[in-house]
Amino acid sequence: MRLILSRKGFDSSAGGCPSPIFPDGSMLSLPIPDKRSPIRYEDLCWRRRNLGELVERITKGRHRRDHRAHLDPDLRRGLLPRPRGWRPSLGQVGAAQGHLRKQGVAAGDVFLFFGLFRPVDAELRWSGPPAHHIWGWLQVDDVLSVDDDVRRGGAKWKWTARHPHLAFEPDARNTLYVAARRLSLPRLRRSVPGAGVFDFATPTRRLTAADAKSPTDWALPIEFMPRRGRRPLSYHGDRSRWRRSGGQARLRAVAKGQEFVLDLDEYPELLPWLAALLRDGT
Repeated sequence: MRLILSRKGFDSSAGGCPSPIFPDGSMLSLPIPDKRSPIRYEDLCWRRRNLGELVERITKGRHRRDHRAHLDPDLRRGLLPRPRGWRPSLGQVGAAQGHLRKQGVAAGDVFLFFGLFRPVDAELRWSGPPAHHIWGWLQVDDVLSVDDDVRRGGAKWKWTARHPHLAFEPDARNTLYVAARRLSLPRLRRSVPGAGVFDFATPTRRLTAADAKSPTDWALPIEFMPRRGRRPLSYHGDRSRWRRSGGQARLRAVAKGQEFVLDLDEYPELLPWLAALLRDGT
């Protein structure tokens, strides 16, 4: 089993600002802009709030309600009307998909989605520093080539029609990761959906250290520390990025890159942490 820390949602380069944490602690990862997508921000609704209006206000008009949104990963059933058979999914392409393929990501592996978030007040004005938070998960059931499997799959994959990756030009690397219906993890001890979101920000799902001066200064469970003879979290093989501090693994995370992979067969000590994160957050 592999664990993938997957960077998704608004940030300073994609979207131009963080995603919001609201005064009640609820959080929403905003999908990045995508002119090719069939979905507009105004098509999406979260907690009776139209995302078109929210995005327009939080970006001060940089992105308008009728702009198109790259709803990916697509994890929340209630964001818009769904066709029969809809399942949560993630699309990937290009160098990021090449990295996932090289790392052997396959059925049974678990994505934890993280992004840049910042608190806002009731008027949607920024009211605190930005930080990286984990906001969702997906355990892989099917790994599909968009060109070969989905587009040629007929009625079986008809529910994917509005996924942004179906609007891409033909590309052999274009891949869809479809979620399992239920999580399968050691020590989970309860039934949990195979994909979903965390509705509230909590210290246990915050990656950025509490005393950090930069969002990329992470405080992780000590079990993440690289061990001799074990491959470290991908893109983080430079040992100078890691240090022990107060019983935690402090990591100077790379500023770029979407998919960071860790082989849990080499780090089985992390399985209880992962199971607790997913069990207690749902």
